[in-house]
Amino acid sequence: MATENALYIILIEKIKQDALVLPTLPKIALKVREAADDPDANLNAMSDIISQDPALSLGILKVANNAIMGRSVKVETVNQAVTRIGLRQIKSIATAMALEQVFISDNDIISMYLKKSWDKTIEIASVAIALMTFYKAENKHSSLALDTLTLAALIHNVGVLPILTEAENHPDVFANPTFLQQAIVKLSSPIGAEVTKAWGFSDDFTSIVRDWSDLTVLPKEADYLDFVRAGAIKKGIFKSESTCSVLLKSYVDKGVMPDVGFMDTPEFDEMVGNVKAMFS
Repeated sequence: MATENALYIILIEKIKQDALVLPTLPKIALKVREAADDPDANLNAMSDIISQDPALSLGILKVANNAIMGRSVKVETVNQAVTRIGLRQIKSIATAMALEQVFISDNDIISMYLKKSWDKTIEIASVAIALMTFYKAENKHSSLALDTLTLAALIHNVGVLPILTEAENHPDVFANPTFLQQAIVKLSSPIGAEVTKAWGFSDDFTSIVRDWSDLTVLPKEADYLDFVRAGAIKKGIFKSESTCSVLLKSYVDKGVMPDVGFMDTPEFDEMVGNVKAMFS
């Protein structure tokens, strides 16, 4: 395409026509989610499913033995790991672990963009999860769930996948990587919302993916959006210092964090490191 806005036009038209090619969730994630939703599901059956995938098995063991689980005794089998984590959290965590498989491409340029996107996602998610870990310790009766946030934070930028897939079909777009980044900023959230619908995720996930970057959506009470946005602030996604300052103050007012400088403390950095270790 010769015009600079060609990719943008293509994407908008495909969204309107419901013709955008959306990524599929890895099969192992689908199996785990189906098993978790089965009323007759049990921990042994879940362990058998996870054991079929070596990478996922390793990931689940790392989660179960991570410091944020608060256990000193190391688990050594998938069955022990699943028992420690529990069926409810396994559904979200296993899905999150499998997501990395979606961020791959045979095209070198696309692969570079996908790696950068996934690395940034891990950074933001690690901050969000760490912050909620502290929040839950002080607000044990909160309805917000750590497993829900974990998955939400790891899919918040999933809309980049269809954008990069479409760009791959139009190599001339790569002549202007700045524009490609602009297309990602403008369209990844609404497209990501469509991905969550295609994957059969609940409306809660769709709302988080659609709204996290829309700062006109401001929940009055502590919300999953706050934690994802806090991660984005920490990683410099929002460029306006005044906007970040207002957001941080609102998080203190809502009890999401104890003070505006909390995310710069050694204690918080240590927790972020522990969380990040689960995904590396």
